[in-house]
Amino acid sequence: MKRNWFITFAVLMWLAPVVVAYRYWQVWQRLPVRMVSHFDAAGHANGWMPRETSLYFTLGSMTFALTVFSSVLFLIARKYSLAKLSWALLAFFHLEVWMIAYWMNSIVNYNLDGSPIAIAPFLVLTPTAVIVLLIVALAEKRGERLPVTVAPHNDAIVEEVHNGRPWSGLFLIPIVVLTAIVLVVPNQSGRLAMALVAIVMVLACAMAWDGFHYSFTRHGVEIRTLGFRLKSIPLLQIKKYEVGNWNPLRGYGIRGIGNHKAYVWGNKGVRVEMFDGEVFLGHADPQRIVRDLNVITNHGR
Repeated sequence: MKRNWFITFAVLMWLAPVVVAYRYWQVWQRLPVRMVSHFDAAGHANGWMPRETSLYFTLGSMTFALTVFSSVLFLIARKYSLAKLSWALLAFFHLEVWMIAYWMNSIVNYNLDGSPIAIAPFLVLTPTAVIVLLIVALAEKRGERLPVTVAPHNDAIVEEVHNGRPWSGLFLIPIVVLTAIVLVVPNQSGRLAMALVAIVMVLACAMAWDGFHYSFTRHGVEIRTLGFRLKSIPLLQIKKYEVGNWNPLRGYGIRGIGNHKAYVWGNKGVRVEMFDGEVFLGHADPQRIVRDLNVITNHGR
């Protein structure tokens, strides 16, 4: 039943271009032949195009975005169990599509009677939604915290670190650019939007520098970054594990959804199959991860 509702809400996104097309049709005779179609960060018009081109470009762009969004959502519905992140992603896609529709309606109104362009919601809501989506992604399917034995017993056996410091250097470039934009953009909403994006980039840079910390204990494996627990893998849930390669096309950092996650900054690691999912632990020396897993699994027996 949940899957049917998920697919239904995904399909409802396609109403957005219908609404936009209807709005154009409703006021078509009142629109100027050559209409304003682009604005700067301060809301000043700086681009024009024929109204036919504006309509076709808008509908084409929305159709492309909806095709990508729908493909992602239907893939999730088909391959993964629906969890909080799945619904959060669906809500995010809906927000983006309807924000585009709202933006286009604002452009139409500007061309009709000079109404101020509604740029603030688009600039602020999107980065805010991205931050919320990231928080949901980090908090989802972490599992219960592994037990801690009271001293003098020590649960910790070894900790491995897999960082992506070369990647952190790449994040510095957009951080510098965004900081410069925040200082020069006259529009307050634009500055706030760029500041929110810069915060996300700073966190990503810090996460890549700190890396993923794998704590191997008598009870399983805990994965952390920046002191935040990302996931716990109970020892009894580990079914098997083996060295594997990571496809760069799948991206780096925290990847996956639901019970299928990857923590990777490189192209090598260990694939851990569990009874309720799978985790890929990236590491420059996968054999070390295998040895650590051998130690805790043998210890558990």
